[in-house]
Amino acid sequence: MLSSDALTDEQLLELIADVEADRIEFKEALTGSSANLIREAICAFANDLPDHKQPGVIFVGARDDGTILGIDITEQLLINLANMKTDGNIVPPPSMTVQKRMLHGKAVAVVAVQPSDSPPVRYRGRIHIRIGPRRGIATAQDERILNEKRRHGNMPFDLYPIPSSSMRDLNLTQFENEYLPQAFDREVLDANERTIEERLAATKMVASSDNPTPTVMGILALGKSPQDYLPGAYIQFLRMDGLELSDNIIDTEEFRGSVADMLRSLDAKLNSHNRVAIDFTSAVLERRDEMYPLQALQQITRNAVMHRAYEATNAPVRVHWFNDRVEIISPGGPYGVVNSSNFGQHGLTDYRNPNLAEAMKTLGFVQRFGVGIPTAQRFLRQAEHPELDFDIVENHVLVTVKAASK
Repeated sequence: MLSSDALTDEQLLELIADVEADRIEFKEALTGSSANLIREAICAFANDLPDHKQPGVIFVGARDDGTILGIDITEQLLINLANMKTDGNIVPPPSMTVQKRMLHGKAVAVVAVQPSDSPPVRYRGRIHIRIGPRRGIATAQDERILNEKRRHGNMPFDLYPIPSSSMRDLNLTQFENEYLPQAFDREVLDANERTIEERLAATKMVASSDNPTPTVMGILALGKSPQDYLPGAYIQFLRMDGLELSDNIIDTEEFRGSVADMLRSLDAKLNSHNRVAIDFTSAVLERRDEMYPLQALQQITRNAVMHRAYEATNAPVRVHWFNDRVEIISPGGPYGVVNSSNFGQHGLTDYRNPNLAEAMKTLGFVQRFGVGIPTAQRFLRQAEHPELDFDIVENHVLVTVKAASK
């Protein structure tokens, strides 16, 4: 597939010349309602209902007739466009690039959106599509076509069905009462006449409506006992009274169940050990100081669950709390464009489990994509802690949160 930097000027100009093509969208500027319309176009191009298997391209700074206006393409405009990928409104996160290009001697912003390998993609709970002149919301038949594309595509592991499982392994009450209202726009739910199998398939919890075998994502997000099928999909917590693993263990627990169950239980455990020091002397009012900013620990542990490898490993996510640091170990090394040299850089992210990331966003454990580590760093700096320390190797990622110096 081609990205925007792989598309030559000639190819871009050919696209512009074909103003009726369903692979292009023109916007004169990033103002008013155009931001929402651009997100809808990103969603539609990622779904690629016509099955072009080529990127859809959005030109910002061009009229509908293809005229390049020559507006000022600022760095902030490009950042705002790029942030549409990770602001959590489009799930799973699309693969896209943003560039400033010079065409006919005038500047234009070019957004190239790759077809998703795990459709359907949603913008604020709605599946947007384009096919020929038709733009709009996907019908039930369109959804079935997108589900078929997903089944026959090169799927990420989190969409693989687990053959020995069945719908009985899913918490359907949680799905109906908690997950669906967060995943879909209220108007979509009110007009929904789909069967439970179709709703599970549309959210990728099962392989398809005619083959309602739970996917890895479905078992992780809704499973009654996910570890029956994914033995390593749990979190191990150890609290040492010392600086080494060989020191006395004062608390240990394993968190099992669905991702939501595990993360909520882990949050409670972290909070219980994050003892508060009370200072009555340095100010008129008492001051309570946590050992670590809880938000930083939550960002790192949730990242570990989201980005870990679930395939071909029985290793859990490990949280080791020492007297001078907390270590979070996630099975599986860096993935995709992320490597040991650029790990943690703001705006640089890739997804081993893009659909699990979508589920965690829906369940409220992620607000935006790609900002977990920078957010944790910000909370640590505000609390005067050292920067995070990373140990990135082929089969795991170790993140160390250091205590503040006294």
